[in-house]
Order: sequence, then C-alpha cells, then structure tokens
Amino acid sequence: MSFLHWMAVLGSILLILTLASAYLRWLPVSTSTLYLIFGLAIGPLGLGLWQMKFAEVAGWLEHLAEIAVLVSLFSGGMKLRLGFADPAWRAAYLLAGPVMLACIAGVALVSHYGLGIGIGLSMLIGAVLAPTDPVLASLVQVNHAGDLDRVRYGLSGEAGFNDGVAFPFVLFALLWLQHDGDSSSWLTGWAVQRLLWAVPAGLLIGFLLGRGVGRAAIYLRTRHRDAAISPNDFLAMALIALSYWLAETVGALGFLAAFAAGIGLRHAELDSSGNSSVPAEEVASAIPKEGGSLDEIKEQVSNTDEPKVVAGLLMGEMLSFGDIVERVLEVLLVTLLGALLAFHWDWRAVPLGLALFCVIRPLSVVMLVRGRALNEGQRWLMGWFGIRGIGSLYYLAYVLNHGLQGPAAQEAIGLTLSVVALSIAVHGLTTQPLLDRYERRKTNRG
Repeated sequence: MSFLHWMAVLGSILLILTLASAYLRWLPVSTSTLYLIFGLAIGPLGLGLWQMKFAEVAGWLEHLAEIAVLVSLFSGGMKLRLGFADPAWRAAYLLAGPVMLACIAGVALVSHYGLGIGIGLSMLIGAVLAPTDPVLASLVQVNHAGDLDRVRYGLSGEAGFNDGVAFPFVLFALLWLQHDGDSSSWLTGWAVQRLLWAVPAGLLIGFLLGRGVGRAAIYLRTRHRDAAISPNDFLAMALIALSYWLAETVGALGFLAAFAAGIGLRHAELDSSGNSSVPAEEVASAIPKEGGSLDEIKEQVSNTDEPKVVAGLLMGEMLSFGDIVERVLEVLLVTLLGALLAFHWDWRAVPLGLALFCVIRPLSVVMLVRGRALNEGQRWLMGWFGIRGIGSLYYLAYVLNHGLQGPAAQEAIGLTLSVVALSIAVHGLTTQPLLDRYERRKTNRG
C-alpha cells in the first residue's frame, strides 16, 4: 500500500467521520468499531488495498503505536487532578497491580490448559494482552480535570499505570521463551532492574520533570505576559519526548514517565491556583466571553498577571493538542488492525477473549478492588470496561522485533490481533449503553 493510498484512506475516513458526525453520534457503537470495519473494507476481504502481514510492518508499527500510547498517557495524566492519597486513586492502584497480574495469570492458564499453548508463550500472550488501552478507552475515562467520578477516575489511572507496568512481565515471558524456562541466569537481574528500579524511577522522573517544567512555564509566561502566543503544543511534545528519553536512558519505564509527566504538569497547575477545586482551564475559558474581537481577547490574556489564567490557557491548549494527535493515530492504527485481520484471524481468540472479558477481568476486579469508595455495581462495571487495544499492538510488535520468531510468533500475532479486534467490537457495542445507564442511575440517586 503506497503513501498515496494511505493518504486517500486517511482522508476518506476523516471526511466521512466529519460529514456524518451528526448521525454517527446516535449509533450504538464506538468510533473505534467503525475504524475497524473500514480497515476490513480496505484489506484482502474488501478492496484489497492492503496486502502486508504483521511481521512485515512490525518495525515501524512498534514506533507508531509507541507514540500513540505516549501521547494518550500524557494527556490522561493531565486530567487526573486529585492528590495521590485521595481514595479515588485506590481503585487505580489495585486495577494496575493485583488485577492486572490476575488477568495475566488467567489468560495464561486458559491459553495453556484450554488451547494447548506452551506455558512460556501463554505467559507472553497474557502479558501482551494485560494492559487496558488509554487510547481506545476514552469513553470510560475522565472527560476533564473536574470529573471526579470514582469509576472513571479508577479506569483512567489504571490505563495510565498498567501500560507501563505490563512491560516487565512482557520481558519476563520473552526471557522465559529465549532461555527455555531456565530462569537461573536472569531472574534476579530482571526483578531488580525491571521491577524494583524501573517502575518507581519512571514515575519519579516523569512527575518531577512535568511539575518542574510546568511551574517554570507558568512563571515565565506570567512574568512576560505571553500566555496567548506561546506554543503550548511544543511544550507538550517536549515533555513527552524528554520524560520518555530520560526514563529509558537510565533503565526506567518510559510509558510510566510520560504518564507521570502529565500528572506532574497538572500538579503545577494546582500549585499556581492555590489548590483550588476549580481547574484552571475552566477559569481561563471564561475570558473570551468577556472580550470582543480576537485581538481584544489576546490583549486581555497577554496583559494578565494571574497565574491561574496562564496555567488554564496552557493546560487547555495542551489537552486539545493531545486529543487531536490521539484521535488521528487511533484512526490509523485501528484501521490497520482491521486490514491485518484477514491474514491473522484465529478462531481460538473467541473463547480466550470471552474468558478474559466476561470471567477473568470482572471477577478479578470484584474480588480484588475492595473498599467503601465503590459499591458492588460500580466494581462490576469497572470489571467490564477493560478494553484491549493499541498498547497490546505495541507490545506485540516489540516482542517480534526483539527475538520472537517462528510458529510461536505466528500464534502470538493471531491471538493478540484477534482478541484486540474482539475487544474493540464487543466493548464498542456495549460501552455507550452501559455508560448511559450508569449516568442515569447516578443522576437519579443525586
């Protein structure tokens, strides 16, 4: 598929989505499901524009998926405004820790004993499918920094944490396969470097960088009164790139660093607004209503010396930039997934996916996410909202580019792509109705 074909595909789907947005809003499916269908249409089962298999594109696909996840993690972190000791974080910690480990073990057991796959490859498939997706799960995550719903907050924190925390377990399974199950030479080094060091170091590096750069940017733009003309999208790209680079350079987890950089930037906004309960971007959004022409608005903003307004402009523009980049990359990657399905569909993914979506994930959440902050219904809802997506595509491409070969690689590709496609379809059909019901019940109780 040539560059011109890709331009035609991307332009067509964006045009359709734009012109038909009024109708698409009423469809009982997510936009990700539509991208998947579009990918099937351009693949071998449809127009035949796409004729390449996953292994042939894994090299560049790894980096494209990596960028999509990094942008989504950073943007997601910027929306999480509560302090780390707040009870709303508890669900996120449990979902990204014990629940994720239970899902890895559950998928591995079903793969090994139910599908007859070797234990090493079963663990690898479990680890690759472990992270919930920060890109595709936007419907169930917090909508903005003022959204403090416990279900959405927990799912947002989970998606931010477990896309990074899953990496050590992907490496564990890959090393297990490469050493034929003999862990004597690498287990200690893996535990020390990939768990005890990489996880906390990634979080600390990202948070300190995000908070430090955020405070400096707010101070300088307040002092020089250039909040309306400063390139905030550049600042977002700089923080994503530098947090990832710093973390990976010292052997920490870059995904966690990007997520923590977004949280650190949000805490810089909190510092500037004196820990106000109202996000700064809500304060800044009121300014254009007071002005007249665009020039008057810019003049009004650039002459202000109020740090909260400056922080609000910065946060609002960076969130907008992140959302745009995230949506474009989502279109590309999910469309590509649909085109690849004709080559890699594996029917064994149906029982594996249903076991993960309907049994392993929900039971793990209900049993392990305890506490008075969430009721039983909310825990079941969180158990269902565990969509798999672009994070799994990244990890699959990573293991192929780092030594997974032969029949094991083909099994991993088939099962991973098929389960991710099933997740997009099943969750895409059920998410909006369940969310609407949940919001109605919440409103009635209020």
